[in-house]
This record gives sequence, structure tokens and C-alpha cells, in this order.
Amino acid sequence: MINFNGTLQSDALSISPLNRAFNYADAVFETLKVVNGKPLYFEDHYFRLMASMRILRMEIPMSFTQEFLESEIEKLIDGIGQVEASSRFKIIVFRNDGGYYLPKDQHISYIITYGGELDIAYSNNIDSYEVGLYKDFALAPHLLSTLKTTNKTINVLSSIFANENGFEDCLLMNTAKMIVESSKGNIFLVNGNKIKTPPLTDGCLNGVLRKQLIKIIQKDDSLEFEESSISPFELQKADEIIITNVIQGITSVTKYKKKNYDNKIGQELTKRLNDLI
Repeated sequence: MINFNGTLQSDALSISPLNRAFNYADAVFETLKVVNGKPLYFEDHYFRLMASMRILRMEIPMSFTQEFLESEIEKLIDGIGQVEASSRFKIIVFRNDGGYYLPKDQHISYIITYGGELDIAYSNNIDSYEVGLYKDFALAPHLLSTLKTTNKTINVLSSIFANENGFEDCLLMNTAKMIVESSKGNIFLVNGNKIKTPPLTDGCLNGVLRKQLIKIIQKDDSLEFEESSISPFELQKADEIIITNVIQGITSVTKYKKKNYDNKIGQELTKRLNDLI
């Protein structure tokens, strides 16, 4: 079951061949972790969605408030009848049919989908999480790269590359050959008590969990935070590499090339995230 523009219907949604999300990736989305009926960090998700829609010059309805979207998620939960205590949901917003590259109008439609059960608490107990470096295509260091749009071709191709080469994930570079993120989330490097992540100006996703983790690090006097570009040469000098997203939480990389990594800080930060939940 899905929620399409406020109406509940079966998963078998028919879309027009003129659908702009399908034709031009003219859409943005938010993937949510919903715990006991409430989306985690929903204010951050909502404001990122609104900012993305404004940047893409979509017409935002006056009714499209944070409270309205929460109620639409609750409507879908009620329609399903029973969902797990922690579940995955997704909001996709796209411009309405019409036009070619130039839209006929800027009005939008939305779909909310249910994606199944998640653990309530985040876990960082992965025995093996080896990553590779994806070099075929690079992200552009500009504002559009920071948005959660449906144009994720590089993420798709790097995920296929990782699967073909026995990696769990791949690290992505920008056109300046700096490490930006992974195919699955934002990246943090740990060296001693220093934690570093790329700035948004390098083209990394403006991640919701990235924001939460930065807040946690900056409140800890025993940790030093730095937001600056990451060279590929820094990867093998790091004590830990951390990948973050709202669904998986914090994932500690165990291996890159011949370097094996610790997960001490990753485990501690995971515990602090779970304390907030």
C-alpha cells in the first residue's frame, strides 16, 4: 500500500509515460526511519526537502507543512494496519506531468511508500565491511550534488562496481579528486581523537545523520572536529573510516586496500546515537 497525493492505494501504481521523475529525474526524496510511528529527525528531513524543492523551483503548496507530511505518514501506517516498531518509509516529490526539459508548470505530486522492518537501535557490529575506490565517474562539487534527488546514477554504478568486485561499498570522489562520500552515505575519518568529514562545498550529500553526528562530536570536549577536504592518500593513514546514513546509522569500514581499521570511535558514536533514540 502507498499514499499517493493523500489517497491510499495498492503498491501497483500506474504512472504516465510523461511522468517527469521517470523521464528527467525531476524529483527529490527523503528516506525515513520511523520509530513507534514517529520519523526520526523529521524536522531536518522536512527542511532539507523544502530546501531541495525550492532549489529545483518546484511549487510548494501552502498545505505542505511538516505537520501535514507527518499526518500523511500516519495515514499510510493506519492503512497498512500494523507496522513494526521501527520501519523504513520514503517520501518522493516530483513535478507534475507536462513539458519536456521545460516543465509546463511547477506544481508537484508526492508518493509515500513503506519499506519494511528496521531494528530500533543502530548496530555497529559488522564483521567485514571492505570498501573500494570508484574512479569511473566523479561528483561535481556544487549545490545540486548535496541534494537528495532521484538522479543517483553514480551511486547506482558504484554500487554495481562494488558488488562485482566483492566490496560492501565504494568511496566516491569529486572532479577535484577529493573523497566526497560513499555510495551509501556520508564519510568521516578518525585519527586519534580527531574526526574529519568533507564540507558540503566538495559536493557531498547534506545528510541528516551527518548533521546529527557533527552535533554529537562538537559537544564532546575529548574529540576534535574538522570539516575539510579528504585526499585519497589520507584513507590509509586513518585509524577508522565511518559511513553514515539514517537507515543504517554508523557503519565502520573494516578494510580498504591492505589497511584494516578499528571501530572504537564508531562504536562509541553509535551508542550515543542510540541514547538519543
